[in-house]
Amino acid sequence: MSSNEFSGSFGHIFKYRRTTNPECKKENATIELLKSSILVAFSGALRIHLAFLLLHIQSSILTCIAGGLIIYTVYTLDRALGAEEDTVNRTELNGSNKKVGLAISLLAFIIGTYILAKEGILTLAFIPFITGYLYSKGIKIGKFALKLKGGLGIKNIVVGLTWGIFIAGLAGSGCGNLVPIVLVFIFFGVKLFINSAIYDFKDIKGDTLAGIKTLPVSLGTQKTRNLLTAMHLLSHLALGIALIHGVLAFEPLIVLYSFICGLICIQNFTNSEDEKLSSRKLERTFLVDGESTSILGLRMIASALIA
Repeated sequence: MSSNEFSGSFGHIFKYRRTTNPECKKENATIELLKSSILVAFSGALRIHLAFLLLHIQSSILTCIAGGLIIYTVYTLDRALGAEEDTVNRTELNGSNKKVGLAISLLAFIIGTYILAKEGILTLAFIPFITGYLYSKGIKIGKFALKLKGGLGIKNIVVGLTWGIFIAGLAGSGCGNLVPIVLVFIFFGVKLFINSAIYDFKDIKGDTLAGIKTLPVSLGTQKTRNLLTAMHLLSHLALGIALIHGVLAFEPLIVLYSFICGLICIQNFTNSEDEKLSSRKLERTFLVDGESTSILGLRMIASALIA
């Protein structure tokens, strides 16, 4: 669903060892599988915190952590189960130990659901988990078959709806007013729809070979870019109006940064020809998966300066 990189004080643990040894290659691929969803999970946890801020509700650290673990479960599960297009789009995962990926996913899910159960919002944990399974593997009962991966924009709609409901639901579980919850759902749902479509641009080759009709494959790059731009403008217009009228907490920095960052992402990262540039990959990772981190960092700086 999304691609990301992990770096930091423990980054050396995950460096590839340059070797032709099959066992080492398998180990490297397995480590890549386990770490490939860390950044997107961390970003998701921070998005839940941002939702708390927009709803003007005291943020729950445990809820954010649990949400991040559920997100990690779904994305690692998707990669562990694998798919035809992933053999082209994510060659670094080829040969990884799927059982290890499934075991770690299950452990993260158990911890996440335990926390959410204590918070009284256990049901929300199963929405992305079930949807993630239907997305990755699907179900087949007799002649009836259902798999959410593929179709003209279906995957992007599923991603937007699932994570929009998940984020708004976790943050808004204690909110008595439905209107701000719906607005937060629209904001994050549209944002994640757009982000998933942006990542489809780098997977055009693999999706085409696998017969997956993503938006860029079906509509072409320019029409898809226009669609994403229109959705981005409308969602932020609705959020801006809500902030002005006091329906949501007055957080103009969150909305402004999200607006600017989103426009940059749509214009800069919808060209598959630039994907080979390492600088472009790093820039995309920072602006897409790192957006929530940047927003909160800027908000902390602004608060310190004002105080």
